[in-house]
Amino acid sequence: MAVAAGLCAGSNYFNQPLLHSIALSLQVSDAAAAFTVTLAQVAYACGLLLLVPLGDKLERRALAVGLMLLTAAGLFLSGFASSLGMLIAGTAVTGLFSVAAQTLVPMAATLSDPQRSGRAVGWMMSGLLTGILAARSVAGLLSGAGGWHTVYRAAGVAMVVVAVVLWFVLPASRNAAPQSYVRTLRSLGTLLMAHPRLRSRSLLGALSFASVSVLFSTMALLLSGPSHGMSDVQIGLVGLVGVAGALMASVAGRLADRGQGQTTTAVSVLLMALGWLLLWLGAHSLGLFLLGMLVVDIALPGVHISNQSVIYQLAPEARSRINAVYMTAYFAGAASGSALGALAWRLGGWPAACALGAVLALLAGGALWRDQRIARRAARA
Repeated sequence: MAVAAGLCAGSNYFNQPLLHSIALSLQVSDAAAAFTVTLAQVAYACGLLLLVPLGDKLERRALAVGLMLLTAAGLFLSGFASSLGMLIAGTAVTGLFSVAAQTLVPMAATLSDPQRSGRAVGWMMSGLLTGILAARSVAGLLSGAGGWHTVYRAAGVAMVVVAVVLWFVLPASRNAAPQSYVRTLRSLGTLLMAHPRLRSRSLLGALSFASVSVLFSTMALLLSGPSHGMSDVQIGLVGLVGVAGALMASVAGRLADRGQGQTTTAVSVLLMALGWLLLWLGAHSLGLFLLGMLVVDIALPGVHISNQSVIYQLAPEARSRINAVYMTAYFAGAASGSALGALAWRLGGWPAACALGAVLALLAGGALWRDQRIARRAARA
């Protein structure tokens, strides 16, 4: 399940180190190619809102496998794209249906021992985040070997294989009290209004991922520029540094099971702000850039897993819908961060992108402060 989650989530990040190559191949501007980064995250957010809640209505194994096969169709469409329009269509389809990953995460929590649900979610998120972080490296290496189309074709084949394996190894899983689709969607707003910590943790997640998405959407432009002059393969190898950060997910899950979620979140937010200082200093120093990237990639899962450990306890019978609300905000933040990062790059280059990332990290600190106030009020009550 962790492998499947990583493959699904990573499918939306293959384009990030390939933007310059895509622009040259399709004869479009770098800005037009960069639009696919934002589109992937917007489509993913739509899928989170419209499709993930079905996990509380439909049989979860069939839902996850079906979504993965549709994701594979989107990857093949991108892999054979001969125009920007075809690539945009493939990116949209992939982004919309790759939310299969988010039907698997609450399913893992449901199937696990309640006392180890944090660890189960941590393992799932380790796989998911490893997929996101490794996608850039794999994409760069495959692009160097056979061109950027090869990346999407290989990922499509892998998606079909993993979907078939999941069908045979996962047990059937269904909500004991399913609701109609309209009622399920309507309940998302009810859950959001009923749980203040769902609101505060969703805001915290959105701001944190927005901050990191500024890095995701601009790092290839910096590294391929005159300061570093890297190829797709080299940029992909740089992405391997961030994979170490995915290990933080399992650590954060264990800490959450021990009641240390708030401390983990606070330390992670501080690390995110520190990472942006190192990234700014790394404009002309690859060593400092790599260190800053590692720190930021460690911080993100620390915030994310802590958030999920909180929200999954709010309404255990509605975990898919709770997850849909949170993850919609999370990836809406990612899409906003990517769009703002591209704008900051155009207006002021790397210094402006770093300033934006740091401001978003500080705003995440403000959201955490509000969440702690809410938690203290609830404890007193």
